[in-house]
Amino acid sequence: MQILDGVKLAREIKEEIKQDVEAAVKNGQRKPHLAAVLVGSDGASQTYVNNKIKDCEQVGFKSSLIKLPNTVSQTELLETIEKLNTQKDLDGFIVQLPLPKQIDQEKVIEAINPKRDVDGFHPENFGKMALDMSTFLPATPFGILEMLDRYEIPTKGKHAVIIGRSRIVGRPMSILMGRKDFPGNSTVTLTHSSTENLEEFTKQADIVITALGVPNFLKANMIKEGAVVIDVGITRVDDDSEKGYQLVGDVDFEDVKEKASWITPVPGGVGPMTRAMLLKNTLLAYKNNMR
Repeated sequence: MQILDGVKLAREIKEEIKQDVEAAVKNGQRKPHLAAVLVGSDGASQTYVNNKIKDCEQVGFKSSLIKLPNTVSQTELLETIEKLNTQKDLDGFIVQLPLPKQIDQEKVIEAINPKRDVDGFHPENFGKMALDMSTFLPATPFGILEMLDRYEIPTKGKHAVIIGRSRIVGRPMSILMGRKDFPGNSTVTLTHSSTENLEEFTKQADIVITALGVPNFLKANMIKEGAVVIDVGITRVDDDSEKGYQLVGDVDFEDVKEKASWITPVPGGVGPMTRAMLLKNTLLAYKNNMR
């Protein structure tokens, strides 16, 4: 068993981005600028956004945080997005999900300028991804591709089983693993909550990518010897520690690790890569803007 170390890879990627930014600033260009819209005071969302702002500082990006109350109306949020869509010195922005119940998430995503949609969620960007056109890839699938690429994990002709069909991870991942490229060229099975006898599929998989959100779901008896296991799930599970909780993935790590050839830890696997890819998408938006 070998570890797919997201922390180490993300550090390398951030260093590459930092050098790009320093070169651009040296040439008299402004810094790349990423904004984040945070609605309400959800603890996990605040942590994610704060980490993203910290990442911006590390690579030399300018960052802005727009905080809106939990009671914000749909109209007010859409007005904020429209301002960000046209702000001159801005390259990309994200609206942190989930949003309060009174907000139509679909309308919010569709309101974002696709050229500034560094999360890669806009239908136009999703469609371009599905058609193999140049676009912003959703950050988590992008991070997994980068991980497979940099660790030189063979994907051509391999059977990749995806667990979970969300538009953020599962569905885009299934499209990207089946594309005619590396990483890709895999035979892909997309499984979900209605899949019967799920383990019959995972037992055949050369690569298992799970994004279910069920702690310790994937056990050693559900995979074949030598499988590559990528764990996107991350759930807070209460315990007696000082923090009061621990972060647990979809994979029962201790059970699976001896059977897998490669495995991502939680935390420290896919999470840091997702954040690094958001920076990479912002750098791409910046370069497109500066042309």
